[in-house]
Amino acid sequence: MGFFDKIFGRGTGDDKNHDPGERLEWSPLVSLSQLDEVVKESTEVPVLIFKHSTRCGISRMAYKNFEREMDAGAPVKLYYLDILNHRDVSGAVAERFGVIHESPQLLLLRNGKVVYNESHGAITAGKLLEQLG
Repeated sequence: MGFFDKIFGRGTGDDKNHDPGERLEWSPLVSLSQLDEVVKESTEVPVLIFKHSTRCGISRMAYKNFEREMDAGAPVKLYYLDILNHRDVSGAVAERFGVIHESPQLLLLRNGKVVYNESHGAITAGKLLEQLG
């Protein structure tokens, strides 16, 4: 693996590329019916959806930084959406919540609505933790 691959990762569009669970307990978001369940779940506990493109170095870096900085004990359910393998779900997220599709993108849901949304370099665990506070 080359120098830049070590920094940014080598994206192939494969779900295995994002290294979920390195430190946090991610659940993959892979279907439209599951999205309905996630929305329902957000009425009981805050839910985070991290939209990620496995072919994008910026997205990979944002994911790794978030994974490293996020408090593993934070009171939020974590979902990971590989937008290349699940374009239908990614499109449904944008349409359902009225957010412009971006990648990487972090969406915090409460009571079925997006209450916090960041993308690209603005994604930080600190800002999310403030929203959960």
